[in-house]
Amino acid sequence: MLNISLPDQVQTFVEEQAIAAGFNSANEYIYHLILREQERLAQHKRIESLLLEGLESGEPVEATDDWWEQKRTQLVERFQQSDA
Repeated sequence: MLNISLPDQVQTFVEEQAIAAGFNSANEYIYHLILREQERLAQHKRIESLLLEGLESGEPVEATDDWWEQKRTQLVERFQQSDA
């Protein structure tokens, strides 16, 4: 169990946000915020892991303006094919 003291202005804000979000209490609201933060951090770790995996997945490619234009063209073509 965690008990924290908040300044009156912050306590009022938390209570108002809890009511606006449909929670039964400020405690439920704070608990929900903590769960969301845990999920956000887990997602951040997952994205970081995927980015590192991508960086280590093959030969490096120089991303020149021509390379980006080629990628854009490929994506547009794939999008147009999926619409057909």
